[in-house]
Amino acid sequence: MSNVVISGYYGSRNAGDEAMLAAMVEVLSDFNPKVNITVISADPENTRQRHGVKAVGWLDLPGIFAVLRRADLLISGGGSLLQNVTSRRSLYYYLLIIWLAQLAGTPVMLYAQGIGPINGRFARWAMGYIGNRVKMITVRDRGSLGELEALGITRPPVRPTADPVHAIHQVDREAGRNILRQQGAAVGQRPLVCISVREWCGMRRYKEVAAQAADCIVEELGAQVVFLPMQYPEDVKTAEQVAAMAKNDMVILPEEYNTNELLSIVGNMDLLISIRLHALIFAGVMGVPMIGLSYDPKVDRFLESVGEQSAGSLEDISLEALMEKIRLKWQNREDFSRQNEQLFDNLRQLAMQNAELAYEIMGRDSRR
Repeated sequence: MSNVVISGYYGSRNAGDEAMLAAMVEVLSDFNPKVNITVISADPENTRQRHGVKAVGWLDLPGIFAVLRRADLLISGGGSLLQNVTSRRSLYYYLLIIWLAQLAGTPVMLYAQGIGPINGRFARWAMGYIGNRVKMITVRDRGSLGELEALGITRPPVRPTADPVHAIHQVDREAGRNILRQQGAAVGQRPLVCISVREWCGMRRYKEVAAQAADCIVEELGAQVVFLPMQYPEDVKTAEQVAAMAKNDMVILPEEYNTNELLSIVGNMDLLISIRLHALIFAGVMGVPMIGLSYDPKVDRFLESVGEQSAGSLEDISLEALMEKIRLKWQNREDFSRQNEQLFDNLRQLAMQNAELAYEIMGRDSRR
């Protein structure tokens, strides 16, 4: 039996990170149904119940070190863990976990990471020092390759793959239809356009643009707008702020949903507009045309990987630019869906390589 420990931003009610974990558990279990997975989590009980794995608290350093000593591999990822733009402290925490694994003699894999930006001389030195001592690095976008090179991380093998969520299976759309109907969405009666927003640096202008665009979608396209929360409850509050600025009634999904429910909801949409990266990836998995608004390089990097560009950044987005994208996607949404299907099939194969490489590391280590 393989013993794997996974370190990441889990147990914090962020749907994108929970989707990454669900995808990793799914694909690792597909390759080896007997794999024993322990997750380092901010809410171990929730992680156990949601994902069917073992879990240890993220501040329980003695407990973490104990499971690392018994592990065949530490997976650090996925996501943008190794950066210090959204939080200065989190970078050092994830590097600490990697260092504890190295201290315990456990091989480490950086798994489908989005690397950087990392600012500050000491932070960059620490990342370079520890990063050069892991067994394998896979990155989810080519921009991260440049970050690794700039950090001087050259010793471990580095492979460009794809975000773990690309490996997740499509789900049936019925559960999503039921959720949408319960919240008053006109499923099957009107086209549905999903908008996923988030709070960012106290900005107001992008919310005003999103509200104006939502009104245009209702009035010009005859569609119903549905706001989808990816971080609960913060995204619900932001959606309520945007909806309050609009003239037309909007549907706001008010609850926390698991990964399968979110995928099923997105699968019922005719178009998805999102600031959140993993809402965009959910759209790709479920074959739904997407439009991204950028707040972070990871969004631009993802969109570039599927031949897209953002409609603009949150700082400079305009109603005209956003509506131009919306009209183009709306008029050609069937073509975009077919195009996305092929692109995301390729990304799925790349995402599955992450798990293949993880088992290769464990196999090599066990033969020594």
